[in-house]
Amino acid sequence: MNRLFSSLVLTVLAKPAVFGCAACFGRSDSPMAYGMNAGIMTLLAVILSMLALIATFFVFIIRRAAQVTPDVSEPTPPSNL
Repeated sequence: MNRLFSSLVLTVLAKPAVFGCAACFGRSDSPMAYGMNAGIMTLLAVILSMLALIATFFVFIIRRAAQVTPDVSEPTPPSNL
């Protein structure tokens, strides 16, 4: 209860500049907004490249398995009988 009351008092008494960054307030031309957008794009590029790498690896494994799998036809009888 004490934490709730203190956070409520701080919220009411705080200056408006404390509530959010420039990107949250809508100033999309500020350096902070450009930095945040660059960070988002960087993380997106990393995630997409990792997903592409994983997909490429599985395609490689599937193709390799298709090359290695022997042709299963009629079994040949043993020659020593």
